Amino acid sequence: MAYNIVHSCIAPAIIAGAALAAGWSPVPALIWTAHIGFDRLLGYGLKYPTAFQDTHLSPLARSSRS
Repeated sequence: MAYNIVHSCIAPAIIAGAALAAGWSPVPALIWTAHIGFDRLLGYGLKYPTAFQDTHLSPLARSSRS
């Protein structure tokens, strides 16, 4: 659940809006959003409770190492 909270775009949007309203730079929120986008590009989506590899994008390939 913690991964999903940190990797959703809601918090960065709120922080960016608050930063702009306060006259501060929204760059940290934009970097956070870019991180989330890069994770999605690599196939790491929001996690399902069944397993960490089960994401809303697709199941991640399991490592062949044992």
